Amino acid sequence: MNDEAMASRTESSPKGDCYSAGERAWMEYGQLLRARFCAPLLSLLTKLRVGPDHLTFLSLAFGVGFGPLWFLEREWLAVTSLWIHVAVDGLDGPLARFQKAESPRGSFTDSFCDQLVVSIVAIMLMVGTPKLSVFAGAIFLVLYAGVLAIAMVRNTLQIPYSWLVRPRFFLFLAIPFELMGMPGSVATVVWVSNGLLAVKLATGFHKLRNRLDGPV
Repeated sequence: MNDEAMASRTESSPKGDCYSAGERAWMEYGQLLRARFCAPLLSLLTKLRVGPDHLTFLSLAFGVGFGPLWFLEREWLAVTSLWIHVAVDGLDGPLARFQKAESPRGSFTDSFCDQLVVSIVAIMLMVGTPKLSVFAGAIFLVLYAGVLAIAMVRNTLQIPYSWLVRPRFFLFLAIPFELMGMPGSVATVVWVSNGLLAVKLATGFHKLRNRLDGPV
């Protein structure tokens, strides 16, 4: 199969993730850059028989680790665990490409694990020494889950969002700012995200509803 046919097949294949059309291009470009810079590491991981799913679940473990560390008031250890999650999560895609092991199943698993970590972080920010009100956090979780669910369905139907709000990195960045004496950083990020997510939920629902009324 030549490159053009492969590209056409890839574009027409349903995606099992929640990326919009615009951010998918940037994501793939970022993966390409990481693959170039991390080629020796990817080669070593391959020799050690480490697969993309291993990195996905290792990343999940560090992300989930934020919860107990935050609950035990080890805030900076929790933040460190969270950013290790981000670093490891940035390698599973390039490793999948390096090993020619890309698949909708792997993409779906990665997306699911990412959103699970976001949910855990948001919940923990509402308990203990709260940095986020239950009201704001609950709205965030509902809107986030709704937008991602619609995004996955739209990708399966090959009518992806043109763009999506991806607030998790802004939320993760807001936490250390909050700890360094900038109160309200987390709440501000969440409320701004809630407004943007509400718009995307409404437009995504409308587009999907119209599509389901017509031919699939």
